[in-house]
Amino acid sequence: MAVPFVHHPAYCADLPANHRFPMDKFRAVAELIRLEGLLGEGDFFRPRPAPFEWVALAHDPDYVDQVFSAEVPEKIAREIGFPMRTDIALRARCATGGTVLTGYLALEHGLACNTAGGSHHARRTHGAGFCVFNDVAVAIKVLQADGAIRKALVIDLDVHQGDGTADIFSGDPDVFTLSMHSEKNYPVRKVPSHLDIALPDGLEDIAYLQKLQDVLPDLLKREPWDIVFYNAGVDPYEGDRLGRLALTRDGLRNRDRYVIETVRRVGIPLAGVLGGGYSTDIDELADRHVSLHRVALSVAGQTGGELVSGADDVY
Repeated sequence: MAVPFVHHPAYCADLPANHRFPMDKFRAVAELIRLEGLLGEGDFFRPRPAPFEWVALAHDPDYVDQVFSAEVPEKIAREIGFPMRTDIALRARCATGGTVLTGYLALEHGLACNTAGGSHHARRTHGAGFCVFNDVAVAIKVLQADGAIRKALVIDLDVHQGDGTADIFSGDPDVFTLSMHSEKNYPVRKVPSHLDIALPDGLEDIAYLQKLQDVLPDLLKREPWDIVFYNAGVDPYEGDRLGRLALTRDGLRNRDRYVIETVRRVGIPLAGVLGGGYSTDIDELADRHVSLHRVALSVAGQTGGELVSGADDVY
């Protein structure tokens, strides 16, 4: 059974040589999905760039205007880690629009995945940590404003704590944020999520999965969730440049399978986003990320998900 996958060529913008952020991974992820035939007879769903009105639902309008006009103050640009040019702004808008579209497709088909997204360090008033806009937060706000959902659960398994998502949804009774991350990793000053699980350096597969199994079933029963946004960052991998955990490739796959199967078993739509992953070997990194899409297809095949075909600008 096919699963809707979302991609836009603008996900990959130009960065200076030897930049720490592996921007080329987004192009490589899309190429690998095509190469492996994971799209079936369809194609990627292509989002439109998120408009100002969408982004301003989750971010301060003054900051949104600064990004759209490529006039971000130098101090904030340094905190983000990107030169704030028009193509970088377009990339942020397209990735955000992609996660919005992924959310709508998940509601329609039960399961959908972006080939970008998971920019969880972007707070309400500014970006940080290679994150310009918090795409998951924007998507939830758009879906709520549209009346498509009321309650959303964020399962953030990136190795870094989701401080931006926690900031945006602090005190929100309709959105619950779970962040399971490396305790001693970035950011130094963490913003409390609704539930934070801080992990010790070097944690391996079995102990990691047990931590997740201890909390996820109860969280799914906590509220009548309309959707789950799953940040499937692959930086908990033992070989990741910016991770401090020790998951194997099998451990990452088992993690993704457990989350997707457990959520779909109780009938909640799941929207998957790429999250973090860092390596100078772009082919290895893309292969690591595409685990999300492979597992999603496998789970959809088991549960009889709907067949879909690609389309441009469907919303």
